[in-house]
Amino acid sequence: MKRNTLREKLNAGIPTLGTRIQSTWASITEIIGYSEAFDYVEFLAEYAPFTPFDLENIGRAIELFPHFSGMIKIPQQSRFELALRGMNAGIQNMLFADIRTPADARECTDAVRAESPCAGGQHGVGHGRDSEIVREIGSPAFLQSTKDSVIAIMIEKKEAIENLEAILDVPGIDMVQFGPGDYSMSIGQTGNRNHPAVREAEEYMIATALKKNIIPRAEIPAPDAAEKYLNLGVKHFCMQTDTVILYNWYKKEGKTMKEILGKI
Repeated sequence: MKRNTLREKLNAGIPTLGTRIQSTWASITEIIGYSEAFDYVEFLAEYAPFTPFDLENIGRAIELFPHFSGMIKIPQQSRFELALRGMNAGIQNMLFADIRTPADARECTDAVRAESPCAGGQHGVGHGRDSEIVREIGSPAFLQSTKDSVIAIMIEKKEAIENLEAILDVPGIDMVQFGPGDYSMSIGQTGNRNHPAVREAEEYMIATALKKNIIPRAEIPAPDAAEKYLNLGVKHFCMQTDTVILYNWYKKEGKTMKEILGKI
């Protein structure tokens, strides 16, 4: 069974860094692995088109790098199915979107942890890459892999902030991330991510998570955005998405080149 290096680093208190992709081309995952700059790659299944075969190819690409792990972002209506599919494909860690209540959080942990008295979930025995196809079906190693999966949740709705303490009391939640876009929309400040109420909610989430020994993660566009989070006690980050990286490059460098051509 592949080691879950993200879990190992969290358990050891080591800061972690991830990056996000929407591309299902496995070579993009390999490029990120070859960079040796990131601890894991997060596939945004909430937004990108994909097939189960795509997930398996991403999982195989992750396994090329001993230091590397994977995560998949899961939309609210697909929690059980997509958690199962992602883990079957060899993507070990989960980020669940649109959590509002403790019941939502329990649904996430149930989808990941095995249906065993020592794990307390509803995840059954599978025949996927998380079971080495046939070699670890229903084995103690498979059971342990479901316990090692990192469960992260998005706190991005007004209702989630109102229920935050109860949500974070659900056993099995490892990591939380604030979503300013969704949160600003849920309080009637659509697009105003820097509204004082949005910033206040994010800081409240971080402080509450740290109080309850839950790991807060911040999504940042570039390293110079990390300082304010470091000052709040955040040690875990995820940087940028492949589509945003490409857009920014095309916009900046393409515009510069067009200006050069305009002078001819």
